[in-house]
Amino acid sequence: MSVQKNKENLWYVIFLATVAALGGFLFGYDTAVISGTIGSVATQFSLNDVTTGWYVGCALVGSILGVSIAGKLSDHFGRKGVLLFSAVLFTASGIGCMVSESVSDLVLYRIVGGVGIGVASVISPLYISEISVSRYRGTLVSLYQLAITVGFMGAYLVNYAISNYADSMKELGVSDGLWSKFMVSESWRGMLGAESLPALLFFIVLFFIPESPRWLVIKSKESAALKTLKRIYGSEKADEQVYDLKNLVQSEEESDWKILFQPGFRIALFIGVSLAILGQFMGVNAVLYYGPSIFQQTGLSQGDSLFYQVIVGLVNFGSTVLAMAVIDKIGRKKLVYYGVSGMILSLVLIGFYFTLNKVSNVIPPVTLLILILVYIFSCAISICVVIWVLLSEMYPAKVRGLAMSAAGFSLWIGTFLIGQLTPWLMTTLSPAGVFWLFGLMCIPYMYITWKLVPETTGKSLEDIERMWQSKS
Repeated sequence: MSVQKNKENLWYVIFLATVAALGGFLFGYDTAVISGTIGSVATQFSLNDVTTGWYVGCALVGSILGVSIAGKLSDHFGRKGVLLFSAVLFTASGIGCMVSESVSDLVLYRIVGGVGIGVASVISPLYISEISVSRYRGTLVSLYQLAITVGFMGAYLVNYAISNYADSMKELGVSDGLWSKFMVSESWRGMLGAESLPALLFFIVLFFIPESPRWLVIKSKESAALKTLKRIYGSEKADEQVYDLKNLVQSEEESDWKILFQPGFRIALFIGVSLAILGQFMGVNAVLYYGPSIFQQTGLSQGDSLFYQVIVGLVNFGSTVLAMAVIDKIGRKKLVYYGVSGMILSLVLIGFYFTLNKVSNVIPPVTLLILILVYIFSCAISICVVIWVLLSEMYPAKVRGLAMSAAGFSLWIGTFLIGQLTPWLMTTLSPAGVFWLFGLMCIPYMYITWKLVPETTGKSLEDIERMWQSKS
């Protein structure tokens, strides 16, 4: 990426995008850190299967609530203000979980953190999209997905480090004091509480970024918008962008949801909602959440299964980096075609692996690992990155937050359902049946992308909005 081309200040844009992407890091950390605390929390508070499941899954309830309110709040109070709100929620969740004295307190603060996840999942990519240079918008919005994968890895590393520290301190007989309670005897507190550190950093650095210039123009604050746009584009192009957006906004007499029910924008809303929920039923979260259990179906030990899952996480991270590098060169739609084709092939083969092993049990578990890595690679370079980019750029400026909330709501409902249904499906349909079902769900995703999704690579947000207007 050349940082001098057309005299655009890309280093400044990268800085703004990186700050906003910290919301994705906290999303990933908050989601993954729970995995290292389940056993300790269940033992300390005498949880049964039902209450353990509620402790693990309650954050999803908060996420659904957060995504429901995020768009409306950001359209009214601004993108930056709502990101600050999410940073406060993440900080409160981390500190609250660390000092909780009952499972009820833990659940409450996990839900608070879930609201932060829901808010960040809408507003972070939205803000990045609105400050991005058009030809690099895909790469910059992809920073958000990359940050999520880094958050996952960060949580695993923090859990591992605190667990090892606690074990070493116990061997030395160190058990007194508040620090020992948080990091040794009840080390789950340190794991959950560590989230407050990056959350506080997120809160602080948000004060060094401006409000979204596109939101400022919509609120008739052109002078403030110009200040930011001039720093990105220079004076002449900044004036053109403000003029272009003002004319576009003034041509839309309706406000709020009425815009989204115009024929053209109605298609955009359908695309966002359908792709968001279909993406969850293509299996990626089932593999990321239940990977160790899936690997244990092959006879692997728990330790080997966890090691395999770490490899899956590393491939997920590396694939996301690759997707960032090519999304603005190959285009959104081609990435989906290539990636989903690879997903279908690998899912079908995984189903055959379980079917054949059920009969003869001669295929080694490493074969399953290779097939799942192909699946994760195919998924990470396509739908995991493309969905956030498409959602952040498809909708009209006046109600971009509201529309992203609607699509994000469907995504989180899908996440909740797949999290609840996967264990039941594995028992009812068998592992082979589950993976074939995931492969089947790829087909409508590919069809909608082919027939309805326009190629938005390189287009400005205003050009994309005019394209939907023309379909009306």
